[in-house]
Amino acid sequence: MAYVPPHPHRPIARLPLPELLRRLRRNMLEIWTDRQFSEPLIATAVLGRRILICNSPETVQDAFIRQAEAFERKTPQMRHALEPLVGDGLIISDGLVWKDRRRVVAPVTHASRIGALAGVMTAAAAERGEAWAARDPAEPIDMLAEMGALAAEVICRSVFGLRLGDADAGQVVAAFAAYQRKVGAGDLLGLIGAPAWVQRLRGLRLRPEVRRIHAVLDGMIAAVLDMPDEREAKGDASLLRAMAAATLRESGQPMSRAAFRNEAATLFLAGHETSASTLAWCWFLLSQDGGSAARLRAEAAAALGGRPAEFGDLPALPFTRAVVEETLRLYPPIPVLAREAQREVTLAGHQLPKGGIVMVVPWLLHRHRALWEAPDAFLPDRFLPGAPPRPRHGYVPFSLGPRVCTGAHFAMAEAVIVLATLAQRFAPRLAPGVTVQPVARLTLRPGETLPMLLDRA
Repeated sequence: MAYVPPHPHRPIARLPLPELLRRLRRNMLEIWTDRQFSEPLIATAVLGRRILICNSPETVQDAFIRQAEAFERKTPQMRHALEPLVGDGLIISDGLVWKDRRRVVAPVTHASRIGALAGVMTAAAAERGEAWAARDPAEPIDMLAEMGALAAEVICRSVFGLRLGDADAGQVVAAFAAYQRKVGAGDLLGLIGAPAWVQRLRGLRLRPEVRRIHAVLDGMIAAVLDMPDEREAKGDASLLRAMAAATLRESGQPMSRAAFRNEAATLFLAGHETSASTLAWCWFLLSQDGGSAARLRAEAAAALGGRPAEFGDLPALPFTRAVVEETLRLYPPIPVLAREAQREVTLAGHQLPKGGIVMVVPWLLHRHRALWEAPDAFLPDRFLPGAPPRPRHGYVPFSLGPRVCTGAHFAMAEAVIVLATLAQRFAPRLAPGVTVQPVARLTLRPGETLPMLLDRA
């Protein structure tokens, strides 16, 4: 029998508004009814705001590709949730700012650079293995925090060329976790369109976490941008230096220090938080499905013979990659992709006024009964070479269209290298008495912590 991992109970009938808002505030994953995992499009309204949820490959393609120009802007909720941390960073900017910044930032994690960046992933995974080997296997670790620290190290060395000290890594990981707890994906202020002054007051609650993250980023940015050119020539080059050499098309000038910090915060959020939650989910799923864990371990041992995985090993690790892809299907790190209509549009015969919201909800789409066999089951084989093709525009863990995540190849390579390297030595097991349920805030996490024991493989 295939393993069916945890998901919230699905109500049969549509929820009354007070209960809907209560669940939305607590955990957005709890609001979807059983029927909505079969519908091609969901038309609704919340507190007067018209919402269309694209829930089929055709409607997803129509909104995010064919009419992408009408849905360039992120929702007010997303902008309000992230602006204190990333300012006008690429993740929430639009218009000329977005186009100018993307031209500078996109090369940082482009597919063509993964080979050069993979050495950082290999080193970070090997170092984590040594740290785990020195631990008492009877003492549980927080796998979510462990993967957060590892992912922070990878993105830091890749972007800044600097090693992140344990103290700084702890600051970043703890601050991101606290930030997520405070903002939440189901924020009612964004849904009702609260005025700017209300949002500014709300942002005061986030200041301690923002200060902690910005302090780390400011130090790294200064260390890189103030580095003498001769040090760069001796091997201290970084992708941030490459970004600094690029100019903005509109002004012909490099980005400002404030812009660098905003984009660095965006890269940390996109490259650290999503990778950490995905890897934590991978370890949880493998701990519950012994057959898949044994297959992954055997594949890694045959391909690597005990050494850390490298970029050139990726083609020899198809099952490891399939585990990552199936994890992304079941637990997409960004469970909601939402945009604000910039003009009146028509989707599948439904009118959406300017200011209305269109959504693609990977949590629904990736478990849609018309698109996936046994949609709630953990079946990595569906992503192996030779398996039936996945539904086009029905699998969108990295978004799609013009705003597709530029770091998708980076994230996939990192996850495969980390899993293959560590699975040769360790078989993480869920700590006794721990129950896991997915919770959606900015990203989809297995709760606040994930206590696991590091059994030796």
